[in-house]
This record gives sequence, structure tokens and C-alpha cells, in this order.
Amino acid sequence: MNVPFLDLKAQYLEIKDELDAAYARVMDSGWYILGKEVEAFEAEFASYCQVKHCIGVGNGLDALQLILRASGIGTGDEVIVPTNTYIATWLAVTYSGAKPVPVEPDEHTNTIDSSCIESAITARTKAIMPVHLYGQPADMDSINEIAVHYGLKVFEDAAQAHGATYKGQRTGGLGDAAGFSFYPGKNLGAYGDGGAVTTNDDVLAEKIRMLGNYGSRIKYHNNVKGFNSRLDEMQAALLRVKLRKLDEWNERRKLVATHYLDQLKDEPGMLLPVVPSWAEPVWHVFVIQSSHRNELQKHLAEAGVGTMLHYPIPPHLQDAYAESGYRAGSFPLAENMSQNVLSLPMGPHLEKRQLQLVVTMLQEVSLGRRC
Repeated sequence: MNVPFLDLKAQYLEIKDELDAAYARVMDSGWYILGKEVEAFEAEFASYCQVKHCIGVGNGLDALQLILRASGIGTGDEVIVPTNTYIATWLAVTYSGAKPVPVEPDEHTNTIDSSCIESAITARTKAIMPVHLYGQPADMDSINEIAVHYGLKVFEDAAQAHGATYKGQRTGGLGDAAGFSFYPGKNLGAYGDGGAVTTNDDVLAEKIRMLGNYGSRIKYHNNVKGFNSRLDEMQAALLRVKLRKLDEWNERRKLVATHYLDQLKDEPGMLLPVVPSWAEPVWHVFVIQSSHRNELQKHLAEAGVGTMLHYPIPPHLQDAYAESGYRAGSFPLAENMSQNVLSLPMGPHLEKRQLQLVVTMLQEVSLGRRC
């Protein structure tokens, strides 16, 4: 029995008829860019996130970069980011012309440690960009309080947190704006690249919409030097179908996570995710930590179980940021996590027998060490 890390084919088969109908609807329309499907998806996703505006863009990285640029953040400015995140968070800041300023994660939740943010603020700081890592919201009240005190913007990197809630409020409306990714493996994934910005700020929304469409409000009238970053009609139509399933699929992910947490809680040397009382995660990935990570991964692979590492090299140690001067030991918490993290199979189509095989294989390794 093979256990894929994420079964996207099963996802398609569950709603095949609806997806195929959406595909045919777009093809029959003869309109493929900035049409009715994008307009409808933007309205539906804005409503889902409990915000006024959604602007479809090309991908999650563009979403974050456009937020920063539309907010006037650029050369000479600084943006606070987590040390423990996918590199796209940092790249968005760099592409805007600003400097990413790293802050270590909370050791229990793995999201940015709000108690460390103030010490990273300088006269050049313009924004804080928390990441709702692995599908779990960061501690937004604490972050927003700091931002208000210092006059900073707060931009959510919600690429992994479609539908997650913080104190009952969905991600996407917890700061000044949020960037989402619709990469196929996300909880709400397209069948190609795609992304979106959500915000309650009318002016910011208009600027982002203009920037993502060549800097134009009216065709062939370009107000600023913009970009080509637009969610296309086909992906919007398919996302509309999947959005209607998102809450149900997130609930199924929660059942998988609950089983892992219950069955693995007594395994020695294995650190499991911690969920604060104020968070309702959507379990984009289920990440354990173990100093025996490589051994666990090898044992699972031999049993046909797919796993991944989120993330094996933190941004500050990537060659892409060599000029920043960071070295091993600069951010020990993120570095330790990168050496110990292991993402287990997760998804709404993981079968009970597959789930139990994963647990059994992990327990076998633990039992072998105890013996």
C-alpha cells in the first residue's frame, strides 16, 4: 500500500463533473482573461474571508510583492519577516526594494514570536509580515498591537491558511492586507499557479488591481509602471468549484490531524504541533520534529509512505541571501527546526488504512529505539 504525501488526483475525481463543467463553460465563453469568472471568484473569496476586496493575481509571491509596492514600501525600508518560512516571504520584500528583517519563531507554535518583534524594529521599519505557517494563524492581536504602537502596517502571508481562523475571524482580514497562494497543493489549490490579495482598504485594493494589470485602470492608459499578474478565467472558474468544498475538506484534514495527535502523543523524542486556544488551523501540512528525522523519513519511504521537509534550509542560509552575511548559528531556532522537521501525509482524501500505516511505521521506529 502506497501513501502519497498529498493525493491531488483523488481530489479531482471527487468533484470531476463540476470541474469539467467549469472548464467547458470557460472554453465555450471565448473569454480567458479578466472576465466574469475572475469577477465572480473575487467576490466569493472576499465574502469567504469576511473582507471587502479580493484581487486575483498570478501567484502568491506576486500577491505579497504587490501589497508592499502598492503600500509605498521600497528601497531603504525594512519589513519584519519570520526566520522560519518559505523563501517567497523574503523574496516579496526583496523584490519591492526593501530589506527583510528576520525574527525567530515561537518554539511551540512555529509561527513568528511576537515577543521578539519589538527588538527588531528600527526607524526604517515599515511593516510586519507574519506567516500563518503550516495553516495555523500567527498571534495577530499581539502583532497588531505592536504595529499600532509603532505606526506600522501588517500584511499577512496567508499562502498556507485558506479558511484558518484566529479568535473566530478568518485569515485574510486580520491585518491591512493578506496574500494568498493557489498553488495546486494548497488547501484551496488551482490547476496551475494563481494567487490573490484580500483587504478592507479601498485605496490599497485599487492600487493593487492597477499594478497587477500593467499599471492600467483603463485599457491602453497606463498610470504607473505595472506588472502582468492576473488570475486567469480558467483558474478562477475551477477555484470557484473548489471553494465550495473548502470547509468540508478542511474538516477532513482536521480529523487526520486529530488522529496523528492522539496516536503519536506518547512517542518519545517526537515533538508534535501545538495549537493555542485562539487558533483554528486548517492543517495545510502536519509537521513533526525529531532529532531522528532522517531515520523516520527513510523508514516511511521504505513502507511506501510519502513525506516532505518544510523547510530543509531556512531563507537566511540560502545562497540567494548570501550577501546578507548570515551564517550558521545566526538564527538557531529556525536552523534547528530545519534539521528536525518532517511533514507527514496530509489531505482530505487520506484513507483510514493509509493513515494507520503512517502511525504504525512511526511507532515501529520509536519502539526500536526503546528496545
